[in-house]
Amino acid sequence: MLNVAIIGSGPAGYYTAEGLLKSFGGDVCIDIIDRLPTPFGLIRAGVAPDHQSIKAVSRRYETTSLSEHVRFVGNLSVGDGVTIEELLKLYHAVVIATGAPADRKLGVPGEDLPGVVGSAAFVGWYNGHPDFADLAPPLDAESVAVVGNGNVALDVARILAKTQEELSGSDIAAHAAAALKGSKIRDIHIIGRRGPHQVGFTPKELGEMGELQRAYPVVDAADFPPPVADASLDPGLRKVVGFLREFSGRAPREDAPVRVHFHFFAKPVAVEGDGKAEKLVLERTALTQDGQAVGTGETYDIPAGMVVPCIGYRTSPIPGVPYDAARGRFSNTEGRIAPGLYCVGWARRGPTGTIGTNRPDGFMIAEEISADAPSGDRDGPAGLDKLIAERDLYVVTFRDWQKIDAAEIARARTGAPREKFVRVGEMLEETKRSS
Repeated sequence: MLNVAIIGSGPAGYYTAEGLLKSFGGDVCIDIIDRLPTPFGLIRAGVAPDHQSIKAVSRRYETTSLSEHVRFVGNLSVGDGVTIEELLKLYHAVVIATGAPADRKLGVPGEDLPGVVGSAAFVGWYNGHPDFADLAPPLDAESVAVVGNGNVALDVARILAKTQEELSGSDIAAHAAAALKGSKIRDIHIIGRRGPHQVGFTPKELGEMGELQRAYPVVDAADFPPPVADASLDPGLRKVVGFLREFSGRAPREDAPVRVHFHFFAKPVAVEGDGKAEKLVLERTALTQDGQAVGTGETYDIPAGMVVPCIGYRTSPIPGVPYDAARGRFSNTEGRIAPGLYCVGWARRGPTGTIGTNRPDGFMIAEEISADAPSGDRDGPAGLDKLIAERDLYVVTFRDWQKIDAAEIARARTGAPREKFVRVGEMLEETKRSS
């Protein structure tokens, strides 16, 4: 019997478990370990709360969790509750699937001022992640800067711009909904170093920005090359650029108090303010022949009482695991870190790709484990249970998670799919209730 531990219960972890079940059938025991009492990682805490259709993929992961060969072991921190070294002794293979939960830094003066809020923290705040429930972003600012030209930047801007009515069918955390209701934000600036032809937006997400009830997009037509240049773009990007061109021709809306400004060819060079963020200094850029953005030396300011960098993420190091600091991920060769130790998803390749990209990644790691043909006896789940008992740790099973899930659904406000618990203690109390 092959014993495998997967650290992290997000898409990469579950797709790896699915691949292992396909490769080994009934000859594998899989423990999916997560430091939180709740599974599904990015699906629960990263996908925008108003994008419920994307969250539906968790039903697939639930099917995997209900397999007799898979266990969910929640509320167990690797590094504190149990170490990598201990897991390597207990399991034939250990797969790190922790994603990339830490923000990349802007790398400019003033980025540590109050009011500069990383996208991981801000997204975690409105999604009810326990680590960020007390964030208290400065929504009393009238002007906000969102740095980045990918879908995360659009998510942040869209949540800031939407009305309570537009968010009513989402699973946004109650504390975030209440805070946003009193928001004073009137100008949202989305900033990209390069131009419209180099954005990382997808058509659906960008199209939504033109359909908001109380906000409208503002795009400068001078930022575009001649329309004939759009013909060389791939179909998805061509559609994105089409939306941006259409936005540039729109007149201001008198019925919409919030403006979403798209700034192209601009890079942050400093955050300034008297003890807190008050403005963002931008340098105009130009593209080189190979498409790189370089500064021109010309700068301008925009008011910004809050700055949200959405410029990428980094995997958090784990003691005892080789780490590539330059790339923000674990050091690995096609997913292999060391004998018996693997990584998958963003922890392997960095924060690139979609949720679905993790499926072939997970199946690849399952095939590598099969090819490595680990042998010998391992205590596996029984050994982990012994450590948990010796250390008097309280772990959460998938059945326990189902109690949390049912309670969140039951306490949902009208029209919403659930009302999340945002405190680990509250979640654990639910697991102790009788079914």
